[in-house]
Amino acid sequence: MKMKAAVVTQNSDGNVEIVEREIRPLEHGEALVEVEYCGVCHTDLHVAAGDYGKKPGRVLGHEGIGLVKEVAPDVQSLKVGDRVSIAWLFQSCGSCEYCNTGRETLCRSVLNAGYTADGGMATHCIVDADYAVKVPDGLDPAQASSITCAGVTTYKGVKVSGVRPGQWIAVYGAGGLGNLGVQYAKKVFGAHVVAIDINDDKLAFAKECGADFTVNAAKEDAAKVIQEKTGGAHAAVVTAVSAAAFNSAVDCVRAGGRVVAIGLPPESMDLSIPRLVLDGIEVVGSLVGTRKDLEEAFQFGAEGLVVPKVQLRALDEAPAIFQEMREGKITGRMVIDMNKECSCIHH
Repeated sequence: MKMKAAVVTQNSDGNVEIVEREIRPLEHGEALVEVEYCGVCHTDLHVAAGDYGKKPGRVLGHEGIGLVKEVAPDVQSLKVGDRVSIAWLFQSCGSCEYCNTGRETLCRSVLNAGYTADGGMATHCIVDADYAVKVPDGLDPAQASSITCAGVTTYKGVKVSGVRPGQWIAVYGAGGLGNLGVQYAKKVFGAHVVAIDINDDKLAFAKECGADFTVNAAKEDAAKVIQEKTGGAHAAVVTAVSAAAFNSAVDCVRAGGRVVAIGLPPESMDLSIPRLVLDGIEVVGSLVGTRKDLEEAFQFGAEGLVVPKVQLRALDEAPAIFQEMREGKITGRMVIDMNKECSCIHH
């Protein structure tokens, strides 16, 4: 049996190619998933470009949703017909200090879908059955694909920020992650939200998603505006992939504020140690979320509290999507529908 997949090119130049591959037989603990949808994430772009080490031929994608078609004989946790996720946390060891203390994403021998294991940007994907989180009834599978990474990442980030109902949180970056961050912060955590970006369309969408006010950082000093309007945010979550956003986030919070880093720009940020010490600022990293976090993030989606904005595309359009992402043209989330035919001119 063959599958079609979007893979990293041989020279890892940031582009992807569509290939056909044989599906191997299942091993112990595995399940075969027929993928319905797979979102495209900025991390896919980094992997395709070899920013974290070259991975030629790797099947991309860690925002996969699909139906279980087959399970290995020893699998108890899944059955044929279950709708499950293919998330960044593809597999961890299950026995180290991180796995045993609810921090499995930090496991030193973790496997990540679309990076160190073949991911969900394909018609089929083989998963570790214990790590494929079930999608609740009532949650649209295309929207679930966005929650599988962007949703759980921002949900966990807002959770880590410690923001309380009625407090101010600044969300830097209003793209695919940021607009979900705005929704989780506002509708799940009950916070007041300011969204910051350099794109007016994305900011308008953030306002629609519940942001109390927005700041275009290309036109105004975001930290200064936030300090003036709120007295300083209690917390900031940075989804933007620019060092300037991280620097601004540290300046926008009040004394005792916490800055949560989610985006992965290649540069380093500036950090004033006196500001950190004298104002008691905390800067922490947050990496996606655990299986439990994903279960919770899915549930809020199923309840209609968080609604990802998705645009469905065909698998053959993956190279074009990556180009659009490089050019910063995407609002919301591009999701590949594995059953959608390409509308390109050559069809």
